[in-house]
Amino acid sequence: MTTAVVTGLGITAPNGLGTEEFWKATLAGESGLGTVTRFDAGQYPSSVAGEVPGYAAEDHIPSRLMPQTDHMTRLALTAADWALTDAGLDTGELPEYGIGVVTSASGGAVEFGQRELQNLWSKGKEYVSAYQSFAWFYAVNTGQISIRHKLRGPSGVLLTEQAGGIDALGHARRHIRKGFPAVVAGGVDAALCPWGWVPQIASGLMSTVDDPARAYLPFSADASGYVPGEGGAILLVEDAASAAARDAEHVYGEVAGYAATLDPDPGTGRPPGLRRAAENALADAGVAPGDVDVVFADASGVPELDRAEAQALTGLFGPAGVPVTAPKTMTGRLLAGGAALDAATALLALRDGVVPPTVNVAAPAPEHGIDLVTEAREANLRTALVLARGHGGFNAALVLRRAA
Repeated sequence: MTTAVVTGLGITAPNGLGTEEFWKATLAGESGLGTVTRFDAGQYPSSVAGEVPGYAAEDHIPSRLMPQTDHMTRLALTAADWALTDAGLDTGELPEYGIGVVTSASGGAVEFGQRELQNLWSKGKEYVSAYQSFAWFYAVNTGQISIRHKLRGPSGVLLTEQAGGIDALGHARRHIRKGFPAVVAGGVDAALCPWGWVPQIASGLMSTVDDPARAYLPFSADASGYVPGEGGAILLVEDAASAAARDAEHVYGEVAGYAATLDPDPGTGRPPGLRRAAENALADAGVAPGDVDVVFADASGVPELDRAEAQALTGLFGPAGVPVTAPKTMTGRLLAGGAALDAATALLALRDGVVPPTVNVAAPAPEHGIDLVTEAREANLRTALVLARGHGGFNAALVLRRAA
C-alpha cells in the first residue's frame, strides 16, 4: 500500500514562530501562556491564553490579501508557505490537479466576523465588508491556501474541534493512497476575541486561574480546566515514492495509522471512545501497544476528562507503561490547530530522539498512574501515538513512525 510521509512543516505557535524556533523553546520548557492582550479580558472570568508573539502579518501576507483575511487565515497562509518551502516542493512540477488541501476548523474566522457584525450594529450595512461573505467561513483556510498556491487537487475541511488536525492528516493519507502525490494538511486556529471567548467560557471547561503558570495543569491534582491559544501547524503529506523521486530534503516520518471515534451519549453506560480510537490506529499501523515509544496526550486539564484519558492509557499500555507528554501546556489548547501542532511536535521528537516536557506540572496525580514527562527526556524513539479529543465527543488517534 502507498506510504504517506511528511516532508514539510510550518508552525505558528504561542511559544515560537517557525519550526526550529518553536522546537527550541519547547525543549527548553518555555511557555507562551500569558494574560490576554488581543482584547480586554478583564470583564470575563478567564484571562489567560497562548498568543502568537511577534507576528507582523504584513511581513508574510501580500497586501491584496490583508483586507480579506482574518488573523487566523494569515497565520495559516504563513504556516502553509513555510511547509511548502521546507519541503522544497515546486508545485508547478506536479500535475495540475495533483496537490490537495485539507485543514481543520472550529468556528471559523470569528475575529473578522465579530468586527463586521459590530460595524453592522453600530454603523449600518454600508460599513460591512464584502469579504465578510467568505472571510469568516470555516473552510476559508483551505480555500485561501488552495488559491494562493494554485492547488487544485482534492480539498476539504474537518470540523471536529481539537481532534480536527489529526482528522485532516488522516484524510490527507487517504488522498495519497488514492494516487495523489501530495496534500497540504493540518490546522491553524485563532479565536482570541470576545465572540470566540464567550462560548468557551460557557462550556465550563476553561480555567479561571489568573496565574499563567498555574492555569493549565493537565493530569495534576490541581487541574482546573484548560487555557485556549492560537496558532497550529500545516504539514506537507506526500507519497513516499514521489518524495524519493524528487530527492526530498526532509522526510520527518510516516503517517502510519489513523482512527477516529465518537463518544456515546451520556447515560448509555458505554465507555468513552478514546481508547478505541487508539487501538484502531495502532491496528491500522500494524503495531502493538508495546511498540509505542511515546504518547502525546490530549491533556484536557479538566479533572474528569484527564481521568478518562489516563484510564484509557493505563488500560492500553499498563500503569506507567509508556512515556506520556503534553507540550501543549506551553501553548494552550489551540482548538482546530492543537492536534496538528502535536503531530508536528511528535515528528520533531522522533527526528531528534527527545521527548518534550509537560511544563508546570511537578508530577501527575497518583490516581492517574501514568509516566508523565515533566523534563525533556532523551530516548530512542521510533513510534509515537498522538491523541486528541474535540468538544462534542470527537476522538482521534494518529500513529507516526520515524523515517527509516
